[in-house]
Formats: sequence, C-alpha cells, structure tokens
Amino acid sequence: MAKRDKLIERMRTNPRNVRPDDLDSVLRTAGFTSRQKGSSHKVYTDGVHALSVPQRHPHLKPEYVEQALDLLDEAAPDRDGDDKEEA
Repeated sequence: MAKRDKLIERMRTNPRNVRPDDLDSVLRTAGFTSRQKGSSHKVYTDGVHALSVPQRHPHLKPEYVEQALDLLDEAAPDRDGDDKEEA
C-alpha cells in the first residue's frame, strides 16, 4: 500500500486528527493545485472540483477532511476514465 493510500485510510478512520500539511500532500498528489493569497483559507482545485479549507493548526476540523475525502472519491472516477480513454 502506498504512503498516500495509508494517509487517506488514516484520514477516513480518524478525521479529527488530520494536519493541514497531510491534507495538502494528499490533494496535491491527486492532481489538485492550491492557492492562498493573504487569506486564512487554501483553495484546492483540479479544474472541475474546488474545495476551500481554513488552515487551522494543529488539526483541521473533521468537516473539511470529510469534504476533501468526498472530493477525492468524486474526482477519482474522472481520472480513471481519462486513463482508459488514452490506452
């Protein structure tokens, strides 16, 4: 199991114990880009999906982690479909 998969599984198991850097790593690996200009929120986007997450330390609120996981689940079939069309 890849490091990213282990981290996602840990987030699903305990969404209350997720650091902003962990969520950032997972979303960037999944192809999302982030922007944060003079704000307390980071906005992640992949061109179709978008998510705004307040950068709260040391841990994020579980609602934002669950939204990010839902977004990853929603975006994953799109990416699988893109790979199959190219093959």
